Amino acid sequence: MSPTEFEHIYTKYQHRVYNTVLSYLQQAEDAEEVTQDVFVEAFHSMESFKGESAIGTWIYRIAVNKSLDFLRHKNRQKRFAFFTALFHPQTDELLHDPPDFYHPGIALENKEKAATLFKTIRTLPETQQTAFILTQVEDLSYAEAAEVMNITVAALESLLHRAKQNLRKRLSHLYKE
Repeated sequence: MSPTEFEHIYTKYQHRVYNTVLSYLQQAEDAEEVTQDVFVEAFHSMESFKGESAIGTWIYRIAVNKSLDFLRHKNRQKRFAFFTALFHPQTDELLHDPPDFYHPGIALENKEKAATLFKTIRTLPETQQTAFILTQVEDLSYAEAAEVMNITVAALESLLHRAKQNLRKRLSHLYKE
């Protein structure tokens, strides 16, 4: 594949990949870094792409895997230094306010609810999280999302159903009215 062809692929998918990654990571800087990693890996792996799936599906799969890897790595680091990083050692005062959450597809007035939703999505098992993000946030068809996840459409529907049930349970306290 020529650099020009790859540039065309990058231009076509960069925003969608960034939004997908941002849905997982919820931090713009991290999402930018992982998005770059996605396209670097795609560029280096182009020769091994067999064309068994659509190029967009293949890139989404890389994006999902890179996002999940990033979160796993970040969570491992958090376990060791969580409290020392957030609180002053002598006074126990909070040193850092949590960062604001921003996703380009979310209206300003819904920012707080969206942050809560995305935080709750991150508590789901990885497969449910991926099924929900790809179909409900990124608006991929069930067939496309199933192909990205390398599962059947029926399996995707099952994961999505469980994800929605879990989200309803975990968010029900916010919507009692």
